[in-house]
Amino acid sequence: MEQLALNAWLAANPEVEQIPGRDLFIIARYLVPMEANLAQGCLVAAGIPAVLADAHLMQADLLLAPALGGVRILVPQEYLQHAASVLASLARGDFALDESFTDE
Repeated sequence: MEQLALNAWLAANPEVEQIPGRDLFIIARYLVPMEANLAQGCLVAAGIPAVLADAHLMQADLLLAPALGGVRILVPQEYLQHAASVLASLARGDFALDESFTDE
């Protein structure tokens, strides 16, 4: 993503933050570590190299989660738009299994 397009996309998505000095961006935050793991799994399954930050800290003491900002999901710059699309699909329930699902 070229810099001008990136700046426009970031202006339209103010919740996305860059990690200072890195090519990683915080694409999402979760107060529940299991929800963050699920979201990361969806991103990785979509071919996006997503990593969790602070997951172990949140699991150690969930009462600190709101104060520390929760579990952060980080993705490289070139995957930002795709990651946002996958997370929007997850939030809409596009990946939910219906009652008729069988794993056979």
